[in-house]
Amino acid sequence: MAVDQLSRWVERFEDLARPWRVSALVMVHLMIFGAAYVGAFAVRFDFQIPAEQQAVMWQHLPLVVAVKAGVFAALKMFQGWWKYVSLYDVIGLAYALALASLLVLGVHLLFWGPAPIPRSIYLLDFMLSLVFLAGARGTLRLSREALAAHSAGRRPRNLLIVGAGDLGDLLVREISRAERLRYRPVAFLDDDANKRGLRLHGIAVEGPLSALAEVVEAHRIEEIIIALPAEDSHKVRGVVERARSCDIQPRILPAVEPLLDEEISLRQVREVSITDLLGRDPVDLDIDSVGRFIEDRTVLVTGAGGSIGSELCRQIMRFSPRRLILVENGETPLFNIHRELRDRHGHRLVPQIGDVADRERMEHIFAHCRPEVVLHAAAYKHVPLMESNPGEAIKNNVGGTQVVADLSARFGVETFVLISTDKAVNPTSVMGATKRITELYVQRLAGQTEDTRFCAVRFGNVLGSNGSVVPIFREQIRRGGPVTVTHPEMTRYFMTIPEAAQLVLQAAAFEDSDEEHLFILDMGQPVRIADLARDMIRLSGMTEAQVPIVYSGVRPGEKLYEELTLDEEQVDRTAHKKIFIGRDAAPRAADFDVRFSALMQAARRGDDRGVLELLELIIPGYHCPDDDGDIIDLGAARAAR
Repeated sequence: MAVDQLSRWVERFEDLARPWRVSALVMVHLMIFGAAYVGAFAVRFDFQIPAEQQAVMWQHLPLVVAVKAGVFAALKMFQGWWKYVSLYDVIGLAYALALASLLVLGVHLLFWGPAPIPRSIYLLDFMLSLVFLAGARGTLRLSREALAAHSAGRRPRNLLIVGAGDLGDLLVREISRAERLRYRPVAFLDDDANKRGLRLHGIAVEGPLSALAEVVEAHRIEEIIIALPAEDSHKVRGVVERARSCDIQPRILPAVEPLLDEEISLRQVREVSITDLLGRDPVDLDIDSVGRFIEDRTVLVTGAGGSIGSELCRQIMRFSPRRLILVENGETPLFNIHRELRDRHGHRLVPQIGDVADRERMEHIFAHCRPEVVLHAAAYKHVPLMESNPGEAIKNNVGGTQVVADLSARFGVETFVLISTDKAVNPTSVMGATKRITELYVQRLAGQTEDTRFCAVRFGNVLGSNGSVVPIFREQIRRGGPVTVTHPEMTRYFMTIPEAAQLVLQAAAFEDSDEEHLFILDMGQPVRIADLARDMIRLSGMTEAQVPIVYSGVRPGEKLYEELTLDEEQVDRTAHKKIFIGRDAAPRAADFDVRFSALMQAARRGDDRGVLELLELIIPGYHCPDDDGDIIDLGAARAAR
């Protein structure tokens, strides 16, 4: 109670003193300047200052104080917030005091010649001034933090920080200057043996990550925050599992993104997500090449309201395009992404409602906007739905690509990029077959057009995209289960939406790549869908006993696993470690053109059976689904061959 009362008195005093704050700070500084100068003489003469030196000291004291005050005023050192003092403030104090000491020395030499003042006085005065000022500021900060800790509405919780690197350091700093402390950091864990036994802000590095359970028990840990650097993201899963065994739900501080645009904050600490457990390395963008590709150009994105399209728009705006044309058939998705971006980039955004398969509408957009770069992300993507509607899949995915690609060539677009999918490799679904045909069509155009560079970027599933498995599982868990998985051995490649968008831009920005028409993104290791479901159940704080997993059977058009390259494709490396080049022979022009035209005609007249038969003719290895709907395990089929 006494501490609470004292804290309220301090706050009340600060409120009353705020109008006079700068004047009060100046007075405190002047007293410290004088005390340091007198103290320098006392230390120099063992606290027995000779009479003649006392006379010199008092004679020069006003000059010394005046010079220091002038330097501090010129450098605005009186305007600092003492409660936020840090090492940078101490460095600033040292700089100001060193400058003041040099000026005092210069004045002495200019007006008095070699003054009868020992040279050590200048150094002692500098050191004592720095110690007194830094001590005063630091004492005030520590006093405020101590008062805040004792007057908080509840006792701070014992906190274990996993990661004693830069993120851990910044996290402790943020906690220490919070007005109302929620945490009391008591220990660090880090696998770096060189940090073992060291102290960071007075907090010991207790051991490696494997010692988590012992440290939790020894220090009665109540909260765990993971502050691992991006290169150690693969360790998150182990930390989460160990924390769970101690009945603690850990939280995480994102390793990279928040530090790019803003300072770290406790608000950025969040629950561990399924993305964190994938342990994917961060994308290392060649910012210069992407900047040259986007800056001051008019960029058009189709499917701008979708998961990939909207993230492409966000990433593109980082590189200052002249204009961004957002093409989307869905009114609400287009409204949402435009509203999100318009506050900062409104004058550069041109939202356009339109169906990519509507040639007249697309021609109008191209004629009026004159895009220089086109990123074609619009497509139907849900495999079972496309199995039931093959004609519509062709009209939208294939026909839409044909329209946008043809117009890109006609209007002299510099670069056209098709967003493709791993389902285009040895497709067993209509959706995958449509994407394979779009790859072939773009490859054909690339060989016919000199002014426009055509390429495709192929990658797998993205976590959290609209209608994907993660939001479906999340909703099923929220309802209490069961979580439905099609097959115990079903695997997929996954990457995050921002990662996919960044790599698409990086691939599109490659210079001197006129002969490269297909880029394949490194998706890492495939993930079993059943394991993904188990991770999400555990992350929700539940168990499989509470939320069971039910296997529903493979759906029409699905494979047990996806691939990123065809058997006949040669894969070469690029300058970026996560992007490869796929090379395969172009289709025979005459056969492809005739069959492509017949395919589009069948789709327009609603001949679904004709569509499926033509897909078999165009794509080697693709077979129409059996009448009973059985889906072939591609791996087993290859083994049988």
